[in-house]
Amino acid sequence: MYRPGSVLLTLATALISPLARPQSTTPPPTCTRTSGLTLPEGFCAIRVAEHLGDLRHLTVAANGDLFVSLDDNGIVALRDTSGDGVADLRRTFGEDGGTGLGFHGGYLYFSPDDRVIRWPWVPGELRPSHPAETIVEGLPTGGHTAKSFVFLGGDTLIVNVGSQTNSCQERDRSVRSPGKDPCAELERRAGLWRFSSTTLHQRPADGTRYATGLRNTLALAVNPADGALFGAPHGRDQLAQNWGYSDAQGAELPGEELVQVVAGDDFGWPYCYFDQQQGKLVLAPEYGGDGKAIGRCAGKKAPIYGFPGHWAPMALAFYTGTQFPPSYRGGVFVAFHGSWNRAPLPQEGYQISFLPLRAGRPSGPPITFATGQEGPNSLRASGVAVGPDGSLYIGSARNGTVWKVMARAS
Repeated sequence: MYRPGSVLLTLATALISPLARPQSTTPPPTCTRTSGLTLPEGFCAIRVAEHLGDLRHLTVAANGDLFVSLDDNGIVALRDTSGDGVADLRRTFGEDGGTGLGFHGGYLYFSPDDRVIRWPWVPGELRPSHPAETIVEGLPTGGHTAKSFVFLGGDTLIVNVGSQTNSCQERDRSVRSPGKDPCAELERRAGLWRFSSTTLHQRPADGTRYATGLRNTLALAVNPADGALFGAPHGRDQLAQNWGYSDAQGAELPGEELVQVVAGDDFGWPYCYFDQQQGKLVLAPEYGGDGKAIGRCAGKKAPIYGFPGHWAPMALAFYTGTQFPPSYRGGVFVAFHGSWNRAPLPQEGYQISFLPLRAGRPSGPPITFATGQEGPNSLRASGVAVGPDGSLYIGSARNGTVWKVMARAS
């Protein structure tokens, strides 16, 4: 699957008081259907900023300021002072690139590849006025090296630590190389780890493994309705190239999973993968599977939904606003970066999908909410977040562009 160079992930909006602004004298925002996104009828978008760089996750402060993590260059903060929807103030800070980004308890948290840091945050700042503090350090790098995180009530910090390899083979990504059994990576990687969000200078050994068998869960979010933790891990590659599956099977399988996570869950990687066409977990070929056998996978936790293979989910955002029609409330937006390894079939998955949910389960089929107008592969979605006014922010790594999507006529 796609390997980012460095969360949410969509994460929670800032828990800070709104910043007062002078009343704008400019015309209302120009929200159009020709901003670069193809959207459902009744929606329009404003291009907030572009040429930001290789962006990753987004988070929005209570006053509407937008913060964007960059793969190679820290964080950029964006503010619209005129009310036209376009960011006219831009500030950067942070020495290293990273992925995860979010406000919690009066701090802005950020995750470079090997640690989680935070800045004490003063409401209305666009750059921190205090030095960064290190919460977790020494996290493993190499392989799937980017980190994402989410806050799970109180001082609980959940951090994704992706796998070192594709499928824990004796020779990684090699033809018919068997899987290591047991897979020692699972002791330190390929799962979610729980740390304290308030204790400084924790090391990996200070954390507790919260869930395992997750190859690389960059997309993490908590459902505000009930506090449940959800994730969308990147599925494995090379069923066709290494194990003789058909081109169609290699392109479509395994499904990109949407999972609901509770402490102690095991989702099966590397021993299992989810076949969304059969609707079940099956044994991986590295461990004797033939595409149908279940074996040890009978004891693993299945996802609540499986999207097509290799779409590379990057971030999740539950819709908590009231601006969009009622059918969107309580559902989840998934930012897909798009595939690189479906050949010889066409590459796919460059989109924002929306899945309606009720009581934590799909209540209908997903819809394609946003794609790029410049071509089928033009939206490299990496971040998605809901603003305080109920608008949806979408970030694309292609051209470093952020849009604000609203439910209104063009």
